[in-house]
Amino acid sequence: MEVKVPHRWDLTPKEAAQLQIELRPLLKKQRDFGEIQTVAGADIAVEVASAGQKGPKEAVGYAGVIVYSFPELEEIERRSARRRLIFPYVPGLLVFREGPVLLDAFAQLRTEPDLLLFDAHGYSHPRRFGLACHLSAVLDKPGVGVAKSRLIGYYEEPRDQVGAWSPLVDVEETIGAVLRTRAGVQPIFISIGHRVDLESAIEIALACTDGYRVPKPTREADHFVEQLKRGQTTPEKFSGAQPTSCGGRGCG
Repeated sequence: MEVKVPHRWDLTPKEAAQLQIELRPLLKKQRDFGEIQTVAGADIAVEVASAGQKGPKEAVGYAGVIVYSFPELEEIERRSARRRLIFPYVPGLLVFREGPVLLDAFAQLRTEPDLLLFDAHGYSHPRRFGLACHLSAVLDKPGVGVAKSRLIGYYEEPRDQVGAWSPLVDVEETIGAVLRTRAGVQPIFISIGHRVDLESAIEIALACTDGYRVPKPTREADHFVEQLKRGQTTPEKFSGAQPTSCGGRGCG
């Protein structure tokens, strides 16, 4: 799968937050796709280890992407990558820490997925441009954010039945949906990424739910990256540092 990033990743937190605002106009908040035949789930696990007794802690990210047929949800392909993480952990700016290694994994794919599901927030973000928005816009693919906890916003608890949902609201704007995927368990937080509306994002998330709380593509991607982190399987690509060259916004 071809991956072209229109900006640098090696930014300061202040520069990164400003870049999110500058890139936000790229976002298409309407449904812009036809029949879906394949979906991909993506996630990352982070391992933090001290470089020495007095040295700084070093973080390594293990990214995984799994492609499934849709709506059967039969696995077609899985790819992975490992990369040293340079950007600090800053809530709301996780894409600058995790995005490069996730894109490394996407670049390994031989199957071009029709839609992407990320274990992350998309539009339900302080600057309305979370990881699911950012990466699906970079890849120009319809994308959905599937998060297990709230980042911002307020909501009323949805009814305790599968498919029930309530709006996630911030500053009088609906920024996502609080979706009940299984009765008797906590809901999940759905938001748009790119080229999809909220109703379609909810519909797709439900179609990918196979009796568990979390949709199968992101749930299995989560299991996959934990296996990578524990050394139970080996990532296909390793890069020691984040890329700095690009050909667009954020390039000095």
